Amino acid sequence: MRLPLFLAAWLCAAAAAAQALPPASPAMPPAVQGPASGAPALPPAVEAALARARLPRDAVTLLVTDVDPRLPPRLAHRAEVPVNPASIAKLATTFAALELLGPTFTWTTPVYADAPVVGGTLQGNLYIRGQGDPTLVLERLWLLLRHVRALGITGIAGDIVLDHGAFELPPHDPAAFDGEPLRPYNAAPDALLVNYRSAVLSFVPQADGSARVTADPPLAGVQWPRSVRLGAGDCGDWRAALQADFSLPLQPRFGGAYPAACGVRRWALAFADPHSHAARAVAGLWQEIGGTLGGTVRDGSVPASLAPLFEQASPPLSEVIRDINKFSNNVMAQQLFLTLSLQAVGKGSREASRELLAGWWRDRIGPQPPVFDNGAGLSREARISAAQLARLLQHAWSSPLMPELLASLPLSGTDGTLRRLQAPARAHLKSGSLRDVFGVAGYVHGIGGRRWVVVAIANHPDAARLRPAIEALLEWTAQQP
Repeated sequence: MRLPLFLAAWLCAAAAAAQALPPASPAMPPAVQGPASGAPALPPAVEAALARARLPRDAVTLLVTDVDPRLPPRLAHRAEVPVNPASIAKLATTFAALELLGPTFTWTTPVYADAPVVGGTLQGNLYIRGQGDPTLVLERLWLLLRHVRALGITGIAGDIVLDHGAFELPPHDPAAFDGEPLRPYNAAPDALLVNYRSAVLSFVPQADGSARVTADPPLAGVQWPRSVRLGAGDCGDWRAALQADFSLPLQPRFGGAYPAACGVRRWALAFADPHSHAARAVAGLWQEIGGTLGGTVRDGSVPASLAPLFEQASPPLSEVIRDINKFSNNVMAQQLFLTLSLQAVGKGSREASRELLAGWWRDRIGPQPPVFDNGAGLSREARISAAQLARLLQHAWSSPLMPELLASLPLSGTDGTLRRLQAPARAHLKSGSLRDVFGVAGYVHGIGGRRWVVVAIANHPDAARLRPAIEALLEWTAQQP
């Protein structure tokens, strides 16, 4: 079951500054060197693109090597220097999960009751235990609650209790990373993550000079504006034109207008009171499907004595990583990262997942693990070198799980985060982008059936200007004999 595109695409990597880089890691095998300076000789088209972009060589790391680790690199420039990879870090998280959890792994969300059902009414509380499912979006929450109704429960005399205890997380400030707390990519992970802690506002122009506003999922207690006046002019920055005010999370307001030229649009945003989001979504949707509730929706724990009424399963991991990698979904990647330690030690935490992933790296890839931080790349601390990424990709290529990873990566110039990349559709690449980071890493399918590993990352205030150099590098790589 695929997540809706407009939901999955929210969390493409966002703007942020990369901090100073740590010391270099052990070096890669030497590449062909330039004739005079000892610096690697870059392809002329790549060199020219860097010059036009005014990106200094020491801000860029480049590596092209065969998928066979026994062969020397075709090109290596600063390949041993650890850099901020942004969302390219998701390659390690998703492939480690394929190996440690298996491609058919599914998350389950069990539902419990502590009393009998009499005349359609549960005489006590209903419990929903979160176990890290990153796919519990609006449609799947609706299915879960419909399953409750299918058990003959139309009313609940007590409370709906939400158990978030499977993850152990520090307090989260959604504004801390880049001052954009309403951007969905800044949503915090949660053992019971509902719709990414976000809402989607839809704007539909009406004949009466207004735009109708609807919100999904329905959040109980939130009085969204039902309409906003239509404005003239082109669509432009239509979100700014709305002059939205979310300072009162339960009473959002629009002080401006919605440009009529925009037609129908959607706006995905993180809910301004994230800690209450799951409870409001469950209460709102339960009411919308006709359920009644005598108590409230609240956080709590499932009594140890209860057995599940049923468990709702997620799509398999092999499908979930497609949404993570193709759309660079940060909160889903963090859910997966925390799931590694949840499955291994019974509690999901960043520290335990970092240790687990580092141990996996030492066993499978090499002695020096990268700095994984949160597993998603939405970080100023994450560090990995092009050489390390190449070893990871070479290991994955020789694995029986290679097809699952490859299918999860955007196809250059075709889909996901790379649909606008002006390059032949011969590369499966994971992209990464922060305010001071831009790059790709993955596989290029060359002439004669040869397969190449390519890494290109810039850490620089103008990192986004690396795109033409990446396009030139991919074209050059694809033509290598």
